[in-house]
Amino acid sequence: MGCGTSIASENQTRPSETAMKAAILIQRWYRRYVARLEMRRRYTWNIFQSIEYAGEQDQLQLSSFFSFMLDNFTQMNGNGPDLISHLLDSVVDPLTEEVRQLKYEQIVVPESYSGPRLSFPLSVTDTNALLSAFKEEQTLHGKYVLQLLYETKKFLKRMPNVIYLSTSYAKEITICGDLHGSLDDLLLIFYKNGLPSAENPYIFNGDFVDRGKKSTEIIIILFAFLLLYPDHMHLNRGNHEDHIMNLRYGFTKEVMQKYKTHSREILQLLQDVFSLLPLATVIDNKVLIVHGGISDKIDLDFLSTVERHKVKSALRLPRRSIDHLNVRACSRSSSRQSGRSRMDSPCSSGRTSRASRRRKKHFTKQGSSSSSSSSSSSSSSVCSPRVSSRNTPRRPPPSPSLPSPTDVLQVPFLDSFVSLEPPEPPREELEWQQVVDILWSDPKNQNGCSPNSFRGGGCYFGPDVTQALLQKHELCLLIRSHECKQEGYELCHNGQVITIFSASNYYEEGSNRGAYIKLGPELVPRFFQYQVSRSTRKLTLHQRVRVAEGSALRALKEKLYAHRSELMAAFQQYDIDKTGRISTSEWAQVVESVLRLDLPWRTLRPRLARLSADGDVEYESCFEDISPGEPIPPVTPNLAETLYRYRTDLEIIFNIIDKDHSGQISIEEFRQTWKLFTSHLGVAVNDQTIDDMARSIDFNKDGSIDFNEFLEAFRVVHKLDVKEQQQG
Repeated sequence: MGCGTSIASENQTRPSETAMKAAILIQRWYRRYVARLEMRRRYTWNIFQSIEYAGEQDQLQLSSFFSFMLDNFTQMNGNGPDLISHLLDSVVDPLTEEVRQLKYEQIVVPESYSGPRLSFPLSVTDTNALLSAFKEEQTLHGKYVLQLLYETKKFLKRMPNVIYLSTSYAKEITICGDLHGSLDDLLLIFYKNGLPSAENPYIFNGDFVDRGKKSTEIIIILFAFLLLYPDHMHLNRGNHEDHIMNLRYGFTKEVMQKYKTHSREILQLLQDVFSLLPLATVIDNKVLIVHGGISDKIDLDFLSTVERHKVKSALRLPRRSIDHLNVRACSRSSSRQSGRSRMDSPCSSGRTSRASRRRKKHFTKQGSSSSSSSSSSSSSSVCSPRVSSRNTPRRPPPSPSLPSPTDVLQVPFLDSFVSLEPPEPPREELEWQQVVDILWSDPKNQNGCSPNSFRGGGCYFGPDVTQALLQKHELCLLIRSHECKQEGYELCHNGQVITIFSASNYYEEGSNRGAYIKLGPELVPRFFQYQVSRSTRKLTLHQRVRVAEGSALRALKEKLYAHRSELMAAFQQYDIDKTGRISTSEWAQVVESVLRLDLPWRTLRPRLARLSADGDVEYESCFEDISPGEPIPPVTPNLAETLYRYRTDLEIIFNIIDKDHSGQISIEEFRQTWKLFTSHLGVAVNDQTIDDMARSIDFNKDGSIDFNEFLEAFRVVHKLDVKEQQQG
């Protein structure tokens, strides 16, 4: 009996041990599987973010070039007034308020128009009609858009720079981050959290427009609720509420496509409205809400006195006379040296003058220490985003065909080697610096305040900077937006800084959640996450990661192709025997030195390049998956590559010169475009090549050029996508 019982017990324990071992093996496999997915998700995220910020750097450099041309060349080669001034300078409205209001009222709305018809002052019926119409893909007539913007402008003129709110025991305030033209996210927030009302106040923290396709609808809804509930609907300005940013990231183009008849007037009004948006909101004197962040120079008392309407674009340094600039006539070599010496120690000078500034309630004109610090903070970062090794110039020197900007005037926003010593920065510049820091800055984990070299604008501020500002103004929390977060929000600086981002699927379907915050009288934030999804709900986690990863890798391969000549030249320096192969470490070093995206290239290598049998990288395989379109015949391969790389810059210049937004420009305007483009990039293109290009794309020989068709020739084609389409 005893033996039999013992044998039975052994037989019972063996299956359980086997099951346990199997469970452990499955668990280990699953953990490795999830870890690999997480690794892929993280590098996908890094690719998206690095490419996004590289685009912002390009925009800042292009804007700096425009600013230089506008400030220092009143005529382009004697051919009339500057072609870019009408978009970069604010437009002086010759009409009185009464005449303009009457003009908008007299615009005739055709009977065939089936969309909502607004009457002012607005009612709940009007906002409901707007929401219903936009859900049905209807467009609000231009007359009502102009009237709405006009009324919004009148209202915002009365608003202070910093809004002070208070909660009651029965009220919570909802705080939303970037929407970026994602109407579905806004509608989902309203569905989950309720519409704005006296009992349900909202704060929207900037970046309503750009990137998404429904930016116009979003600002119409937000401005309508702002007029309906002026005490319970609040809007902060973001860095994309900026007409120069809108040129690159899609909002200007969206307005022109949706409102062809009234687009110019709408865009001019939007310049004013965006510049009048408040810069910050404070809740219960304890919680500060700004779009980007802060710097060691931010002072809320001074910020309250800024003439914000003068900062039409944070990308443009305020105009100053030669006397203010205090330009020194020095050689280029000494300019380079002085520029480097100032850029090498931005934080030390900022810290030196910080104590003296704190002894004053407002910023005033200061001595040389102040001017030194002003050139080392966000202003130097915006205007000269080539501060660190990762931001060394990616473009060739200026073309000899046009005068080099540094030969004409030493200015603070083209290169790090400029020579500038303004003894006393004017108040207008100090105000501009505050606005830039508020709109463009990002937090970092390290102490101190330094130029935001990754974006090229604003600054990085550390926990000590946050702590100093909160203590100075007796605050307890800073809420900001400006950065996409995978979960829709993120806490840093020991919980004193919260980032909130409300546009889900920002980079790709399934790439991130959106979120909003509810804040009650106890000032304890509650987070609510969501994700607008039409297709991703049906996908597994692996499928969602694969979709996002594929999109990121396509964008990265386009970057590689656009820099093909530079990469090949650098690869071949290591490939002395011309084998077509180099080591993985050499390959990674070259790619980072050319692209400067700060990515894990060794991890990404299997997705981008093939290994040979001996384990070296076959570097030409980086470009196998991409082929060019069919360029215009007169365009040489090298010039075609330049056009692939700077296609967006060229499109912006085209759109600026296309004053009537027709999509057509004259051959002479085409020549002017190329003079701007080649001067900006330092690309030597002779007049004969330009004329040959113009003739080859003037298809109907009427003297005008469809520049959208011209740009279509400079798109890259992904071979795998073509194969999939053919198989489909």
